[in-house]
Amino acid sequence: MFQRDRDRIIHSIAFRRLRHKTQVYVMPDGDHYRVRLTHSLEVAQIGRTIARALNLNEDLTEALCLAHDLGHPPFGHAGEDALKQAMVDAGGFDHNAHCLRILMLLESPYPRFPGLNLSWDMLEGLAKHNGPVLAPNWAMRELDALFPLELGRWPSLEAQVAAIADDIAYDNHDIDDGLRAGMLTLDQICEVPMVRDGWDAVRARYPDVPERRLLRELVRDQIGVMVNDVIETSRASIAAAGVASVADVRAAGRRLVAFSDRLAEQEHVLSRFMYANLYLSESQLAEARRARAVVTGLFAAYGRQPELMGDYWQDAARMDEPARSRHVGDYIAGMTDRFAERRYEEIHGAMPSA
Repeated sequence: MFQRDRDRIIHSIAFRRLRHKTQVYVMPDGDHYRVRLTHSLEVAQIGRTIARALNLNEDLTEALCLAHDLGHPPFGHAGEDALKQAMVDAGGFDHNAHCLRILMLLESPYPRFPGLNLSWDMLEGLAKHNGPVLAPNWAMRELDALFPLELGRWPSLEAQVAAIADDIAYDNHDIDDGLRAGMLTLDQICEVPMVRDGWDAVRARYPDVPERRLLRELVRDQIGVMVNDVIETSRASIAAAGVASVADVRAAGRRLVAFSDRLAEQEHVLSRFMYANLYLSESQLAEARRARAVVTGLFAAYGRQPELMGDYWQDAARMDEPARSRHVGDYIAGMTDRFAERRYEEIHGAMPSA
């Protein structure tokens, strides 16, 4: 069953679009930087490793990892912020809820049912992989009414693995991309104690190897440290909770797949560093401003002239609010970065300046 879920995700249009959606860098110039698609594949690899060590269902874990970012609009978090603001009077936008909308309603390649007809475990895990949803937005409430997902309870261990695999992947691969792009330096990242310890260990093992060849070894080592910590900590936590079934996982009432307290603090330090030195760098903020202008401009144009969306989306557009704005939001959220830029130029004549 979960193999089928995974296969339907891989064959979906939404999954293919991830190859042209921002991970960190908006429309990256280099071929070697991560995008949402490669990030999702790397999350799946890390997730399967953890699931296997914990004797969990690897197929469900992999499917959750591959699908977890399907709801992201173009331009990553900058695009989401703009879409959320544009839709504020229509209930806002949330990429996790939109992922479920895609899989349950919007992408319907089969003649006898809407969506991809995925298993309950798959949809429930995607809805709650970051924990119980105690304040669902309009989209999640509508989906839950169609197919109750027990939003207030903890998800499966596989969903918890997918969430922490996501953290491990972007913590480390964003370092790799930041170094490659020249936006981070080795001296900078070694200000983080965990990274400095890892670098010292790598240099001690390979004292005669050029520095540039050891940077990826540093990233690999750090992924290994995090994965092993999760496995050891989670194995102990699951045993202490007396888990013998999925029902026991939900009854535990807390996250069971996690870093140790020590590594969790180290990861927080690393995350703060990455925000200060990469995600909130001036060059990234300039690109984010440009991305928000594109999404905002598209939303305004389609709201005024639904015919600009093309026959299929125009014909389906309803005139009453908030349905009209939500329909426009669905259309924009499905765009890739380059398609959004191309459509903006066609409508407005030129791209906005940063």
